[in-house]
Amino acid sequence: MRAAVLAALLLAACGAREPVPAAPVRAALETGAVEMREVDLSVTAEAVVEAVRQSTVSSQIAGRIVDIRFDVGDRVRQGEVIVRIDETAAAQAQAASQAQAGGAQAALANARAQLERSRQLLAQGFISRAALDKAEADFRAAEAQVKATLAGAGQAATERGFATVVAPYSGIVSARHVQLGELATPGRPLMTGFDPASLRVVATVPSTQVAAIQSARRARVEIPAGDRWIEARAVTVLPSADPRTHVTQVRIELPPDVAGIYPGVFARAHFVTGSEPRLMVPRAAVFHRSELTAVYVVDGAGKPALRQVRLGTAADPRAVEVLAGVRPGERVALDPVLAGMATAI
Repeated sequence: MRAAVLAALLLAACGAREPVPAAPVRAALETGAVEMREVDLSVTAEAVVEAVRQSTVSSQIAGRIVDIRFDVGDRVRQGEVIVRIDETAAAQAQAASQAQAGGAQAALANARAQLERSRQLLAQGFISRAALDKAEADFRAAEAQVKATLAGAGQAATERGFATVVAPYSGIVSARHVQLGELATPGRPLMTGFDPASLRVVATVPSTQVAAIQSARRARVEIPAGDRWIEARAVTVLPSADPRTHVTQVRIELPPDVAGIYPGVFARAHFVTGSEPRLMVPRAAVFHRSELTAVYVVDGAGKPALRQVRLGTAADPRAVEVLAGVRPGERVALDPVLAGMATAI
């Protein structure tokens, strides 16, 4: 009986088949069309972002730095205290000036009283005219001394106020040049900041392109680091050129609500001079691998195939010009990474 059961189990094991793994399912790729459409023609120039308002706050008195309220990257409002300098010496100078002003005012009161007595004595015939002239001269000298000492006291009070350094406008601290406890001297930089609400792009263009830029209908700024396109608010061509390189600077004002851009960021300026039909491919579909520039063309069955392309110069925020490699009406994968994975299935 046991032998019959073992035989039945062996036959069942031999007849069983291993499960076959299911074939992977190719995910549907999101695609975009290659099409001829009207695009802007532009003159492109490399540029850099800079702040319209950027300044370095320096010390106006000598003293030890006793307080630093902000650091690099902090936002500061206009009028806020950013650095405090020890004001002991300035306070003593102010007290001395005020004391001198008090003494001068006392001397002026005495000279005024002496002048009044001299006038009365001259009327009674007890002093000469020369004595009255001397009293008047002493009074005028005392008046001048009071004005000088009051001016000195005001200057000392102003210098004492320099011990508290405030922000001249609202902005962001981009550099801190001192440490707590260091000695500040007149003219020594303390902090550097800029106003992020007033930014512009400065482009350097050949002098031969100035006329085309001046006749441009509008300008756009491309920030490659963030893949952003910004419409310019105004364009100003500086009326001068470098005599050695024969290039001219062009300032492009950015809108005040631009965020996430800082001075020194690389940019490209596109000055739109006209429009023309060009063969365009979605920007997201193009990828670069070393010296290869390509797209994945998706056929009617949804299968992607790698296709090398040659790009042109026309571009906008959504698409780039293609000169060779694809034809109008073809579909390209908008996610090259996902398309590359699909080709391996």
